[in-house]
Amino acid sequence: MLSAFRAALTTPDLRKKILFTLGVVAVYRLGANIPSPGVSYPNVQECLRQVEGSENAGIYSLINLFSGGALLQLSILALGIMPYITASIIIQLLTVVIPRFEALKKEGQSGQNKLTQYTRYLTIALAILQATGIVSLANSGALLGNCPGIIPDDSVFNLAVIVIVMTAGTAIVMWLGEQVTEKGVGNGMSLLIFASIAHRIPAEGMNILNNAGPLVFAGVCVFGLAIIVSVVFVEQGQRRIPVQYAKRMVGRRMYGGTSTYLPLKVNQAGVIPVIFGSSLLYLPDLVARLVGNDGGWFQQFVQTYLVDQSNWLHILLYVALIIFFTYFYVGITFNPEERADEMKKFGGFIPGIRPGRPTAEYLNFVLSRITLPGSLYLGIIAVLPNFFLGVTGSGQNQNFPFGGTAVLIMVGVGLDTVKQIESQLMQRNYEGFLR
Repeated sequence: MLSAFRAALTTPDLRKKILFTLGVVAVYRLGANIPSPGVSYPNVQECLRQVEGSENAGIYSLINLFSGGALLQLSILALGIMPYITASIIIQLLTVVIPRFEALKKEGQSGQNKLTQYTRYLTIALAILQATGIVSLANSGALLGNCPGIIPDDSVFNLAVIVIVMTAGTAIVMWLGEQVTEKGVGNGMSLLIFASIAHRIPAEGMNILNNAGPLVFAGVCVFGLAIIVSVVFVEQGQRRIPVQYAKRMVGRRMYGGTSTYLPLKVNQAGVIPVIFGSSLLYLPDLVARLVGNDGGWFQQFVQTYLVDQSNWLHILLYVALIIFFTYFYVGITFNPEERADEMKKFGGFIPGIRPGRPTAEYLNFVLSRITLPGSLYLGIIAVLPNFFLGVTGSGQNQNFPFGGTAVLIMVGVGLDTVKQIESQLMQRNYEGFLR
């Protein structure tokens, strides 16, 4: 493996791509620590110290995870990549509903460019809405547990400037991610999320060490390593369906007759069901906060059963939402009938299965069989932090660094980036990372 790293750094064009990617990540992390104009940085840090370990910032933990802690600091890149992720998911779901989007998806590169442009427009719109809401909460003192003084000058002009700066920061993050995808190594958006999550691990590890002691810290490290190995094993798992292409004569030449396979991953949905489930669980808490003290029994129910992440009702509801959204997302993104029609169009067939409708029914049967263990796997990984909140002294927030959304994203992005580097090494006749 060390020789592969050396080969990657000694290849001029690959070294240039790796250094460019690291430079963009450094710029992104620098911008995530620069406060927006009009925000009192000392007051923000004082408010963060007051609410540390409490449940007051729990509703923003998902967005704060993707921004690498920049959200609660109200930096110029406070929104991070979350508006782009939300816009991408919305556009992807709309391709099933809107015929125009479905036609663009089938047009190839030109249609994909058009969908990307729509995603950019929607990202800016969502960034404006999110920035307005966050600035409003910060100005009222509700963002960090009723802590005032975050924005000393609450004039309309100053608040509008902060919203514009945060929206521009989202556009910059989107541009940086696209530059990494085009000129660097790996998927740019995913790498920026990876950097945001990875930089929090040392601080969370130190927090566990200080609160729970070295013995618990060592146990968490060992258990975290086991979780990462398990996630890598499952993420690499796939059901390979053999596909045979019929031979055909074109003039004097014979084409086809090759054997390949259709890979169906165990975790076909990725981390999307976890994001959907987390977002939906935060909605009752948001409604209860907006209602205030007038919520009555509803507010008490939310605080007792939904906000407390160690509560069994919260855990069971979370797992149920993840299983539901796994089936929902896989059903939208993978269409067995389309795959069967494509195989039939190009003369492909599954041995023992007739082309057309029987092939679609077989693919649907196999997909339903592997989606259940994939959804259970996502649910188990997602709720692992909930069982360690009391052990690690993390309070109400999901600060356990080796579980949930964080480890799924980091392992997935890491595997994808290593595969891309390895493929470029193999093109230059070098050995890859795995021999």
